[in-house]
Amino acid sequence: MDWREHIYSNPNILGGKPIFRDSRFTVEFVLDLVSAGWSLDQMQQEYPGIRPEFLPAAAAFAAEMIHDEKAIAASRARAA
Repeated sequence: MDWREHIYSNPNILGGKPIFRDSRFTVEFVLDLVSAGWSLDQMQQEYPGIRPEFLPAAAAFAAEMIHDEKAIAASRARAA
């Protein structure tokens, strides 16, 4: 999944935090719910604006950020 179809950042919205398109839900918020053990059904009952595609998009976004962080850490280690 290309998370860019679902997630964007705008410095004028929520301080530039990554959010889901056409919503005010941050990626961080959805990942926090997932890490707390919430199911999609629970999320949608409590927060009706959460859509099923948010979960895989958030996971893809987080995975890419971790891959990027590994590359940054590796380049810093080589430079030291």
